Amino acid sequence: MAIVRTARPDELPALVEHPGDPERNAATRAYLTQLLERGCTRPEWCLVAEGDDGRPAGSVVLWTVPGDPVPYAVVLFEAPENAPGVADALLDAAAALARDLGATELEHVVDAPAQAPQFQRDPARRGELLRRSGFAVIRDGRRFQRHLPPGAELPPDDARLTFRPLADLGPEPFVEVLAELLGDTADARLAAMTAEHGPRAAARLLFDDTSGLHHEPHWWELGYDTDGTPAVISLPAENPGAAVIGFVGVVPAHRGKGYAASVVARGTRVLAAHGATRIVGDCDAANVAMARAFERAGYTRFAERTEYARPLTGRPPQGVPTNG
Repeated sequence: MAIVRTARPDELPALVEHPGDPERNAATRAYLTQLLERGCTRPEWCLVAEGDDGRPAGSVVLWTVPGDPVPYAVVLFEAPENAPGVADALLDAAAALARDLGATELEHVVDAPAQAPQFQRDPARRGELLRRSGFAVIRDGRRFQRHLPPGAELPPDDARLTFRPLADLGPEPFVEVLAELLGDTADARLAAMTAEHGPRAAARLLFDDTSGLHHEPHWWELGYDTDGTPAVISLPAENPGAAVIGFVGVVPAHRGKGYAASVVARGTRVLAAHGATRIVGDCDAANVAMARAFERAGYTRFAERTEYARPLTGRPPQGVPTNG
């Protein structure tokens, strides 16, 4: 039986050290340091499986939006090869701790190809370990990014849209637009959440959870069509890893006008004005229109992201997406 315990102070922020892989070790240390500083995790949320030498041979860290006392996901999940029992013990310990802290579900994402800061190599093996532990796939995602070097040319705003910020409108018009969007979405996670809670309650959950990402009230905007009705929603933000498009969407009545690319471009301009040099966005693989919108806004696809969730209360996993 693997011994799983809280990481000691001298084991933070390194956790599992990989001999001969300084890039991976440095990325892990920098990432965990940032998570601790920003309140996305806590020292007591950093668990390790003890090796024969008493040092960490595996790890799992609980993650949340900055400052939230309830964790949503696990990050920096590592287990020795050919030791599924260690992986089971780590994930079970993380689930038990998260449940004690009030979580009803625990998520984990696997990116391919592997990249900093988590370097999730061998995604097939990782997926099998997650399924053994009760995780199920809730989204087959695609990841896009745009680099903004100094002087980069940004796409112009769509002259057909007039944008108004959260600071002026307050949250209710945003929730109303989200509810309308959730009634007709190609995103698997959004559809599942709406089926469970209904459009209005799901919209409130989505708005509240996205609000946990760092943003300024003037960043979040509704875009109005020339007829005066809401057409698009833009919720750009920042997480500890990058600036993110966050959530964007086009109201069903205004689809087919090219507004998806327009709203991605708007979020890009807002984040660039705040100093972002790299912006990331995700969408469901089935949301072909959004994938094309990212590409038209100058983004390139750089990874596939499989999202998993493990229910902690007996309910089917749902999750909260980061893009519409």
